[in-house]
Amino acid sequence: MAIIDKIKAKAAADVKTIVLPEGEEDRNVQAAAKVVEAGLAKIIMLGDPEKVKAVAAKYGANIDGIEIINPATSDKAAGYAATLFELRKAKGMTEEQAAKLVADPMYYGIMMVKAGDADGLVSGAIHSTGDMLRPALQIIKAKPGMKTVSSCFLIESPLPQFGENGIMIFSDCAVMPNPTAEELANIALGAADSARSLAGIEPRVAMLSFSTKGSAKHDNVTKVQEATRIAHEMAPDLMLDGELQLDAALVPSVGALKAPGSAVAGKANVLVFPDLQSGNIGYKLAQRLGQAEAYGPILQGIAKPCNDLSRGCSVDDIVATVAITAAQAQG
Repeated sequence: MAIIDKIKAKAAADVKTIVLPEGEEDRNVQAAAKVVEAGLAKIIMLGDPEKVKAVAAKYGANIDGIEIINPATSDKAAGYAATLFELRKAKGMTEEQAAKLVADPMYYGIMMVKAGDADGLVSGAIHSTGDMLRPALQIIKAKPGMKTVSSCFLIESPLPQFGENGIMIFSDCAVMPNPTAEELANIALGAADSARSLAGIEPRVAMLSFSTKGSAKHDNVTKVQEATRIAHEMAPDLMLDGELQLDAALVPSVGALKAPGSAVAGKANVLVFPDLQSGNIGYKLAQRLGQAEAYGPILQGIAKPCNDLSRGCSVDDIVATVAITAAQAQG
């Protein structure tokens, strides 16, 4: 069974409520109907109910049973605005600004998640990553004990000898451009959590570099070495090693040669990239040249699940992201 089908089965076993702020957008409406039909989640759509229904009629999408809320007329907007003002007044936000922001479906949706009126949020089909991340980081913030919100991609390779029968987590590929050593350590712990919660695998985390165990000297290598040390201090029982080159992380013979005795080298299933450039390039190489399935970006380290979509996403991509978000919401 493909990993996304396992995630969908997990989502269906304990149904959560996911809010879609882009409720008037064509792909979101079609995806919402598919999600509800498959029993993957309860859906709340934000937007003008008449516009949402018109889109549904256009595509023959059955949205019966889906709650539609217009933030501009919602009776909960005032309460959300008051909460937002309390959260952000120290940063200079006024009550008027809070009320205006809550009328925006993105902020309204984030406030729903914050208040527990929804278990998670999926957006990004017509918004940038920054438009979704900004309110999520301001309002929901990081998990307790986690200082860095980052992202991962869930990778399913057709080559079962890599990762866990082809299943891997790549991180960070979408959020942190140039993490410090401490941030990189937090990314590693977030990626390990993602491996457990999404893929159901025990993480073996490789801190990637162009060096293996001191084979090269450079400030970039030193950063990964320091991140490895910090991650060990934060999670001493986690199987994590670094710094490792990619082949030393994934290929048993190379791992045994370059990092003998390592519990991770040659059998890593979580790859932590040293910066966003390498992570983004890495997952796209796996996807395009390696013909792997790549699901994400999936936010990790955040207190409640909120996930981004590509603006080029398909209906099925949205369905998959909703299922992933629902699975995350199960804790």
